[in-house]
Amino acid sequence: MKLTKFTHACVRLEKDGRVLVFDPGNFSEAEHALAGADAVLITHEHADHIDVDAVVAALLDNSSLRLFAPAGVAGQLRGKADSAAERIHTVAAGEEFDAAGFAVKSFGGQHALIHPQIPVVANVGYLVDSNVYHPGDSFAIPDGVAVQTLLVPIHAPWNKVSEVVDFVIGVRAPKAFPIHDALLNPTGAGMLEGHVTRIGARYGTEFRHLSSGDSVEV
Repeated sequence: MKLTKFTHACVRLEKDGRVLVFDPGNFSEAEHALAGADAVLITHEHADHIDVDAVVAALLDNSSLRLFAPAGVAGQLRGKADSAAERIHTVAAGEEFDAAGFAVKSFGGQHALIHPQIPVVANVGYLVDSNVYHPGDSFAIPDGVAVQTLLVPIHAPWNKVSEVVDFVIGVRAPKAFPIHDALLNPTGAGMLEGHVTRIGARYGTEFRHLSSGDSVEV
């Protein structure tokens, strides 16, 4: 399976001629990431994880595109893309489903706390083909499964480096790559990724930097 990172939290998976996209947000090259997509997984409603205009346009332009998202996101999109409503599916934590030939399991349930005065929204993490796990904006560790490829929210208003490292240690995936990094300059990214690389290796995780546009086989 080919994994391509886009800016921030957007990741594209390709296998057997099928394409699945995680979180095409407004910090990402959403239209490019969505080109030719068969399925889209949205973790939560924040704009850096879903560019609503780009996603609605993709749903209206591509009659085979299916989208999976928490209830609030799904309802908003049905209101904006009524003709595509039957292809917009509501997902909660603890479900299993097929998304254009990719086997998906959902975990978590809520966004990490940013501040007590900022409402906590629904957030669903997705494990695809028992391989790639995108947690959205959370450190929810999938239970009862082994993750092979972990996407790590390396920096956010809601996290700190100790939590990032503990998440990597807790999941213990053989491979890990950064996401949620658009607010970092190269110096900050290098420092944070250095901690994850060094400590993660002690627990069997090989962490590797990916820039936007980079692809790897997983």
